Amino acid sequence: MSGFDVKQVREDFPILHQEVRGRPLVYLDSAATAQKPQAVIDALVRFYQRDNANVHRGVHVLSKRATEAYEGAREAVRRFINARDTREIVFVRGTTEAINLVAQTYGRKHIGAGDEVLITQMEHHANIVPWRMLCEQTGAVLKVIPVDDRGELVMDAVDALLTERTRILAVTQVSNALGTVTPVKELTRRAHAKGIPVLVDGAQAVTHFPVDVQDLGCDFYAFSGHKMFGPTGIGVLYGRLERLDALPPYQGGGDMILSVTMEKVTYNRVPHRFEAGTPNLEGAVGLAAAIRYLESLGMENVAAHDRELLAYATQALESVPGLRMVGTAREKSGVLSFMLGDIHPHDVGTILDREGICIRTGHHCAQPVMQHFKVPATSRASLALYNTREDVDALVRGLHKVLEVFQ
Repeated sequence: MSGFDVKQVREDFPILHQEVRGRPLVYLDSAATAQKPQAVIDALVRFYQRDNANVHRGVHVLSKRATEAYEGAREAVRRFINARDTREIVFVRGTTEAINLVAQTYGRKHIGAGDEVLITQMEHHANIVPWRMLCEQTGAVLKVIPVDDRGELVMDAVDALLTERTRILAVTQVSNALGTVTPVKELTRRAHAKGIPVLVDGAQAVTHFPVDVQDLGCDFYAFSGHKMFGPTGIGVLYGRLERLDALPPYQGGGDMILSVTMEKVTYNRVPHRFEAGTPNLEGAVGLAAAIRYLESLGMENVAAHDRELLAYATQALESVPGLRMVGTAREKSGVLSFMLGDIHPHDVGTILDREGICIRTGHHCAQPVMQHFKVPATSRASLALYNTREDVDALVRGLHKVLEVFQ
């Protein structure tokens, strides 16, 4: 495909061509989960119809096909994020499991009483709770980089928070609650200058713009398939090979071993050391199909569409009487979080649903940043490559209807 034709892209997503409550579906909840193109659906069906078998264990043809598809997906991920080696790609259930894996392997090995874990105030709970659990287990201390009233990190606080006791920095690349794009490359540079490894939560980033883990320089990078138009239940932990090689296993079971006796277990090499049991084979196949689909569009084209539509949507929403944006960072991606007067976000979402418009309301699994802005919840419209200006216009009309209800 040359360029980016959003109308042509929409044709690839069958779920979008339906009516909800008698109105055309307007889907603005892709930060929660993205819809799936026909190419991903077809890949899953083909796998079940033709290649379904367990991997790495069988000598028969179906097992060989399934293994080739599974390991081929690993190579697709490596290429997509520009990792150096397929051994740096670990398949997990999603971003949450990836972060827990690092917390319970790197964390338990390197973090003890009095040590510090540094995160930011805008993290998703998936990048807060695993570290809080680790701190409770080890006696370590959780430190936090604050955000300002635009929803940007207070970078002046970073150097003082990176101390000789800091053992890891864990930071989101794009806030799911605010849309803020954080300066991950600069944060990594500052952390590495003090010998501190960096984990990046990329769940909201990989779907909107190109990601190059070698350029970022981070030690770990986590993301989920379902956010990037692939299946649920599949995700990726990227880890620099030297980091993964030094980590103990996360779970025990089949395929993460080389040999087992009642007296001794010899563990497998990376990445298989971290993939105990039968993996999500079809999830990996579907993720590879989603990657091929994104590559066919061109991630630079996807990023340009995101920037243009976000700018249009921001201006359109600001015209709605009484609407206040929550998160006005100078660099954002994909997310518009807002309050509409004193109307509760759940009421906003319920009325919009009657108009066939899907948004997300609540704290978005990011309660600390909600507390910073002194709101219990927000309404969140999140954009994806299949959204159009017409979707935004429908949202604006829907918000005017919400105001009419509460007049």
